[in-house]
Amino acid sequence: MRTKYLLTTGLMVMVSVFIAAGIYAGTNVQNVIKLKTAKYAKHKKKIVKFDHLKHQQDYQQKFPEFYKYDCGECHHDQNNKPRRDLKAGMEVKKCIECHKKPKHVAGKKAKKLSKKEQRQYHANAIHENCKECHKKINKKTRKKTAPTTCKKCHRA
Repeated sequence: MRTKYLLTTGLMVMVSVFIAAGIYAGTNVQNVIKLKTAKYAKHKKKIVKFDHLKHQQDYQQKFPEFYKYDCGECHHDQNNKPRRDLKAGMEVKKCIECHKKPKHVAGKKAKKLSKKEQRQYHANAIHENCKECHKKINKKTRKKTAPTTCKKCHRA
């Protein structure tokens, strides 16, 4: 009787662990994401290593006024509006899927384009998304801790 109880309990624990692991694996987001895409033939700058977990948890707690929409602060719809429907573990498109032009446009060429046209370029879209938030945080804290220059993000 005791052996049967132990086997049943052990089996239930193992099944629970496998179910929990499956749920966790399905909702797990990488902590550090290399912002690299195969569509770029050659990167001129070092690849940015984006710390998703730090932005998602640490910064969200430090700067709640900048994270009104949680995931929607970075992830947006086709009209550049925050995705308010996102929850941890949901599938999201990679930036390059919508911002299909795999390069950065700057200078005279960029000035001829509207903001919407500039956002068609992958690097422009990412730069705009990140830098605008970083500038707001730096202004609020009166410190320059959030990077806004090339070398601060494109480290190694």
